[in-house]
Amino acid sequence: MPFLKSLSADRSGKVRELAGRLLARLGEHVRPSDGGPDDPVAELAAFITEGRSGFIRRRTIYTPAKLKSQVQEQRRAELFEICNLVEVAERFNTTEAEFIGGWQFGADNKADILIARMVAASGSEAALTQMADMLIAEGGKPALFVLHLMPRLDSRRKRVLIRLILKETTYLGMINLAEGIDVDRLEWDDLTNGQALAALRSAAGGKDDAARRGLDDVLETIGFLATATTAAKLIDDMVAAGVPPAAPSLGLLRLNASLAGPGSNT
Repeated sequence: MPFLKSLSADRSGKVRELAGRLLARLGEHVRPSDGGPDDPVAELAAFITEGRSGFIRRRTIYTPAKLKSQVQEQRRAELFEICNLVEVAERFNTTEAEFIGGWQFGADNKADILIARMVAASGSEAALTQMADMLIAEGGKPALFVLHLMPRLDSRRKRVLIRLILKETTYLGMINLAEGIDVDRLEWDDLTNGQALAALRSAAGGKDDAARRGLDDVLETIGFLATATTAAKLIDDMVAAGVPPAAPSLGLLRLNASLAGPGSNT
């Protein structure tokens, strides 16, 4: 902690920003926003509209402001990257929890991705799990923004998210964002409890080149995530559906399947 605080006065702006984000994760606020014209937090706040919602139980909501140009869009993205969550929340005289709870997901997909990335980079553990649980509970497209939080999520939440992606083929391609992340290992039931396996079989047996390329990407990612037993079953299933036995996309699945041996709990 003292080391990170010392970096908040570093000559490099990037070092100061990184130190600020890491300190924010720990609940430390190093630099109060001065609100001046050159303050990035104040500038970012101008891209967010504060309002009220509800008739009986009134609550404060935060909605991305309408942008007028691509230049504004680019600047907003830069500001989300350099600012941290606790500073932005304090700018609106609120807490991390209240700011996340009031954010209007679905109003602007690009802004939703930006705030998810900001929470991943600088949010406290409580803020991170709050956003993840809130979006996973909504399901569908909102849940996919949790992918940007994935590296900091616990195994249980990672697995819940992967199951959501596998359940609806609309977002199956998004599973590639989970490549290389341990999610407590993907079981065969995770593939069969939804439409994923049927979609993979359809792509394997079809003649659509784009669908086959998408299938290859998904199979490679599942190769990272599957248990040895699941990998072996999926290889047999895909070969039966039309994937060549020596296809490169089955390489990681074969490696995973080969890890099963005496005493394996898969």
